[in-house]
Amino acid sequence: MERIKKGDTVQVIAGSDAAEARREGRQVRGTVHRVIPGYKIDRKRRRVGREPDDDRAVIQGVNLVVKHQRRTGDVRTQTGRIEMEAPIPLSNVMLVCPSCDKATRVRFQVFEDGSRARYCKRCGEMIK
Repeated sequence: MERIKKGDTVQVIAGSDAAEARREGRQVRGTVHRVIPGYKIDRKRRRVGREPDDDRAVIQGVNLVVKHQRRTGDVRTQTGRIEMEAPIPLSNVMLVCPSCDKATRVRFQVFEDGSRARYCKRCGEMIK
C-alpha cells in the first residue's frame, strides 16, 4: 500500500514551487493526478525491480512546464505552447489529512485479516 495515492490532496514541502510560495507566505497544495512508480533498470533497459526512492507524482497546478508542440501531419493535435504539469518526486510532498487539514506523515495499521489502512500521525484519524 502506498502512502500517497491518486486523488489525495498533498502539500509541496521542497523544490522551487515551495520556495517561491514560502517567500510569498503561502502553501502550495494540489490533488494528485497520477503516481509514477520508479523501477531499477538493467543493462538491456528492462525493469528489474522496484525503486521506491524514484517514485514521482503529477500534481494539479504544481511544477508547470511549457511544451512547444508543432503540427504533425493531418492529425488534430493541440499545437503551440502547451502548459502542463511535470512529475515531482514523492519525497517533496506530504499528504494533507482530510480531518485536521494539516500536512502529516502517514502511519499504517495492519488488521487481523491482513488488510492495511492509512492513518494520520497528527490526529490519528483513518485516511480513506
